[in-house]
Amino acid sequence: MSAPLSRNTLFLLSAILVLALCLRLYRVGTFSIYFDEKSTLLISQGVALEGVNQRDIFSKPYFTPAEFWKPKTLADFVDANIRGDIGNSPVYYGVVWLWMKFFGLSDTSLRMPSVIFSVLIVWLLFVFVRRHLQPGTGVAGAYGLNPQSVDILALTSAAIATVEPFFVSFSHVARNYSMSSFLTLLATHLFLLILERIRSKDTIRTSVQSGVVSLPTLYVAYGFVFVISLLSHYLTATVFLCHGLYALVYLRSTRAWLALGVTGAVGLGLVSLWFLFGGGKYTFSILEEQKNFYRTLALSNPTGSGYGFILPATFPNIVRRAVPVFSDLFIFTNGLGNQLLGLRNSIPALGLGVLATGILHRYYSVPKPPAWVYVAFPLILLAGLPLYSVTPLRQLVLSGALPFVYLIGRFITDKTNTNQKRVVSLLILLAFIPTFFLLFMAWRSGHTFGITQRYSGFSFPYVCILVAMGLYQLTTLKWWFSLPITAILCIQGIHIIQLLGAVYTDGPEKYPAFPKARITNPFWTSAQRIQELYTPGDTILYPNKKRPIMSEKNDRTFAPVTLIDAQTVNIYLPKDAQYIQRVDPNERDRIVLVKGQTGKKITIFDFQGSTYRYGD
Repeated sequence: MSAPLSRNTLFLLSAILVLALCLRLYRVGTFSIYFDEKSTLLISQGVALEGVNQRDIFSKPYFTPAEFWKPKTLADFVDANIRGDIGNSPVYYGVVWLWMKFFGLSDTSLRMPSVIFSVLIVWLLFVFVRRHLQPGTGVAGAYGLNPQSVDILALTSAAIATVEPFFVSFSHVARNYSMSSFLTLLATHLFLLILERIRSKDTIRTSVQSGVVSLPTLYVAYGFVFVISLLSHYLTATVFLCHGLYALVYLRSTRAWLALGVTGAVGLGLVSLWFLFGGGKYTFSILEEQKNFYRTLALSNPTGSGYGFILPATFPNIVRRAVPVFSDLFIFTNGLGNQLLGLRNSIPALGLGVLATGILHRYYSVPKPPAWVYVAFPLILLAGLPLYSVTPLRQLVLSGALPFVYLIGRFITDKTNTNQKRVVSLLILLAFIPTFFLLFMAWRSGHTFGITQRYSGFSFPYVCILVAMGLYQLTTLKWWFSLPITAILCIQGIHIIQLLGAVYTDGPEKYPAFPKARITNPFWTSAQRIQELYTPGDTILYPNKKRPIMSEKNDRTFAPVTLIDAQTVNIYLPKDAQYIQRVDPNERDRIVLVKGQTGKKITIFDFQGSTYRYGD
């Protein structure tokens, strides 16, 4: 068991959690939802995209909000999940439905589950590090780290997660990524607790007095989290793949293998019910259709399709897409993907980094190195500045990243015992396997559309721990090495601050990126204006914007018009309203209120194509 928290540690942890909450709450509802979030909103309310489960409503000449909001069934929810997200993430949509049932349908309310789970990641990361790197079971013990040092490592990991741009950005997005990252971190925590108990040979006994949970209880908890993780996002399977690889190497107990096997089999059996009878029954056929759709785009129109850069899955193209994903995993290399791809500058920058790292390695433990070392180390890192043709400071950060990676390695080598090195090996698997899985799937699919940060975001908590190890090791360096590295990290810190600023101004830098900052949700504002202006006898006309058909099952609809704009506005209208509404087949962009007495047409909102539909 971990030692009790000291007053200082508890204060610092509380401060970190408050900061994490503030960073995630700030401007969380300022900018409009985009297409993926529209899907979340509609699915959570049991509304299938394009009205497939509302045929009786949209087949009539006119419909009302009261008809739109008729009670939904579980079958409606399943159908909405199939149409909106290939049957993926039903647990997440259930959580959103429950949350919004109590807290309303605003954009802030829609995104609050992401905020909460993102803060919980910070808390659980502290618990994880403190539990699994504690004295006697890991880092400490024979290597001299005391409980206070482990607390520092745990606090540092939590602090890094607090300001990690990926976590902050996706806390502002009503999608499953924050929840899935939390669940997989929790699953890894339970997995390591199980292995710890197996090693201690305390397989059955429960000690209520000491708060020890029985091994059978841990298996049940792990199995439960396994099931809800997979049903929060299918790609969480890559995390459990890492658990399996780790167990394959280090687990030698036949009884433990049998118990884990039964746990996995029961969990997969429960998940399979969703694929056999629920929303997952069309998942693989829809994925096949989407694969063919994106592969066709990759071969015919890789850069001008409107879906971003979708390239054929050749080895150079896969590398081109993978490099930014890997570099952005680590906060000290965030944003260096473009620098790495520009070989004219990156090769000299990496070469200088290798030279500096060589000096660091050679004189790491020397208390009084030759005088030239004091000057050579920083000068080597700075030597490329006059030579770089673009972004010289970013190239300097690239050079400095290599000595920092070395520090992570030194921490693992110097500060961990045998058992703890095993845990670190699991962290490394979890840091890289999810992204390598994306690359493998891209190669199989023939296109690079799926190589994106959010699909391997489960890796970030473990990367935060590795970065914290490097920072801890940095504090043990002699000043002639630590000061230049710290200065470079400060330069990178400025980049991180700018990136967080872009999150709050909806800048185009990365993650959900748009050409310019989004306005307040136009569907919500349209609903408010309709309520202000509508009088009995008026008619509301919605636009008919054509959408591409990526999947016959997902996108093909019974209606001759597109319904998503009408559906999204109706989400925000009173559930008992009797407003007369229809979709105008000849209008592409405007929501129009036609006054019943005069026939006057009032434009409620003009979407201007895709300008204000955001990703649709």
